[in-house]
Amino acid sequence: MNVPAQGTEIPAKSQDLAAVNQAAMRAMAAGDFGGAEAILMQGLARDRGNFTAWLNLAATRRQKSDVDGAFLALREALAIEPRNFHALLMTATLLDREGRAVPAATAYGAALANAPPDERLDPATLEAVRRGREVRAKYARELGGFIRDQVATAQDHCTAGERRRVERFIDTTLRVRERYQQQPTDYYYPGLPSIEFYERDEFPWLAGLEAATTAIQDDLARVLQQDEAGFSPYIHYEDHLPLDQWRELNNSPRWTAFHFYEQGRRVEERCARAPATIAAVERLPQAHVPLRSPTAMYSCLRPRTRIPPHVGIANFRLVVHLPLVLPDGCSFRVGGETRQWRLGEAWVFDDTIEHEARNDSDETRIILICDVWNPRLSAEECAAIAQVIAATDSFNGTVPSAEG
Repeated sequence: MNVPAQGTEIPAKSQDLAAVNQAAMRAMAAGDFGGAEAILMQGLARDRGNFTAWLNLAATRRQKSDVDGAFLALREALAIEPRNFHALLMTATLLDREGRAVPAATAYGAALANAPPDERLDPATLEAVRRGREVRAKYARELGGFIRDQVATAQDHCTAGERRRVERFIDTTLRVRERYQQQPTDYYYPGLPSIEFYERDEFPWLAGLEAATTAIQDDLARVLQQDEAGFSPYIHYEDHLPLDQWRELNNSPRWTAFHFYEQGRRVEERCARAPATIAAVERLPQAHVPLRSPTAMYSCLRPRTRIPPHVGIANFRLVVHLPLVLPDGCSFRVGGETRQWRLGEAWVFDDTIEHEARNDSDETRIILICDVWNPRLSAEECAAIAQVIAATDSFNGTVPSAEG
C-alpha cells in the first residue's frame, strides 16, 4: 500500500478537490508518485467528475511507468472534457512512446486540432506539439503513398478534372488540405457545389475571351493613357464602419479598379473607351440582377500589395479573371489551391470560397474581372434569383451601393 510522504496529507474532512490536487502535486514534486496516486484515488472516490484529478492521476501513473493505468485515467478525463488539449496530447505522447505509430498519429491529430497558439505553450508542451507535427507529417506521407498506389489504376480511367478532384479528396482525407466551403456574405442559393477553380470544359466561351486578349490589352493601354484617373480605390468604406481586414486597403491607391458597370448598369463613357473589352465581356453569360450585376472591371494591384482573405456576396454567380499586365511574383489562392496567372489565360472560380491575391513583384499587375451565372443554374432559376433580390430591395426601400 502506498503511504503519502510527510507533508502531503490527504485533506481528511474537506471536500475541496482543489486541495486534493495541490496535495498530490506536492507529493509528485517530492518524487513520491505512489503517495500522489493514493491522494488522487481517495479524492476521486469522493468526486469522480473532477477532470484535473484524473489528468494528474494519468501524469502520476506515467511517471510510475504504469502505462495501462495512465490510459485508463486519461479515458476518464476525456469523458469529462473530450476536447481538452492537454489530455489529448498526453494520450498521443503515451501512444508514441509505446511505438503505436498509427494510433499515435491519429491522437496527435486530435490534439493538434485543439492546440492553442504556439506562443502560449510552455517549452515542454511546445516540444511535444512539434513532435506531434512530425509524426502527423510522416503518417500523411506514408498513408498518402499507400493510397495513391492503390488508386492508381482507377485514376488512369479518370479525366484530368476527375483526377484533380480525386487528389483533393486524398489530401482532405489526409488532413493536409483544409476543407473550404461557400460562405457568401449576402446570398446563398442552395444546391450549388463548393468548387474552388472550375474546370475549363464547363465554359466553352473561355477560348473566345482569351482570343480577345490582345485587343483588350490595347483598350487598357488607351484607358491608362487617357483616363487613368478613372481607376478608383476598390475598397471604399466610410471610416466609422467596421473594416475588419480591409482597413489597410480602404480608399487606398494600392488596389484600384476601372469599372464598366455601376449597380449593374453600363457606364457608357467608360465602355466607349474600351470597345473590344466590353464586346468580349458582353458575349459571356453575364449575371443580370437589377442594381447589382453584371460587373466588369480592370483591377489594378500595385507592387508589394496583398489582398487579404475574403469572400464574395453571392454563390449564384462565378468570377472570371483574365490577366492583362502580369509581372512575375503574382499569385492567387482560392480555398486550398494557389495558382500562378499566365498571360492571356482565363480561369473561373467561386469567390464565395475564401480567396486572396498577392503581387510580390516591383511592378503593377492588372487583370480583367467579370462575373457570370453559375452554369449549374437553369434559365428559370436565374430569373427567379433576380426577382427575389429585386423584390427584397423594393420591400426594404434600399438601393445597394456598387460592390467593393
